[in-house]
Amino acid sequence: MQLIGMLDSPYVRRVAVSLQLLGLPFEHRSISVFSTFEQFQQINPVVKAPSLVCDDGEVLMDSTLILEYAQGLAAAGKSLVPANAAERQHVLRLIGLALAACEKSVQIVYERNLRPAEKLHVPWVSRVTGQLLAAYAALESELRRQPLAAASETINQAGVSTAVAWHFTQMMLPELVSAANHPALQEFSARAEQLPEFMAAPHGSTTYRNA
Repeated sequence: MQLIGMLDSPYVRRVAVSLQLLGLPFEHRSISVFSTFEQFQQINPVVKAPSLVCDDGEVLMDSTLILEYAQGLAAAGKSLVPANAAERQHVLRLIGLALAACEKSVQIVYERNLRPAEKLHVPWVSRVTGQLLAAYAALESELRRQPLAAASETINQAGVSTAVAWHFTQMMLPELVSAANHPALQEFSARAEQLPEFMAAPHGSTTYRNA
């Protein structure tokens, strides 16, 4: 399998970390949807990161759908989502919050970096910022009530998605989401970032390093 996209995307990084935790080998190609658009287009005409080139050449996209496919390839007993209905429900809630935080963070980054300053739509940015803060407030509350596991053997998809989202936001928008106001998230993220699966796929323009 080939994972296409840069690790400065929380969605690409989410997949890279998860594939390792599931024990699935892959090749990572750090191709940008911006600076190497034409190269990406040759792999996936939609130019959406992450894209996953399967062993038979078929291309999948969207991190959640890629991870659903990956889960089906994992060995028996390897899963990042619990089978128990109640536990699964809670994990899915946290994943939803983390993905909302990712989405709103990315929207703000794109607004700042791609739109001319004179065309910035302040009411929309304020609305998105409010959604971002609400997502992290809910995650902080959840982690204080029920901490997430942060070991390679026990971390689940809620943990992966939350840690990746928080790290991305702190790298790109630290002035919008205060780490001091989210101590549970900050502490959990710090622990997760020390796991070999996270260290092998650091945020940025580098390529996944198989530990």
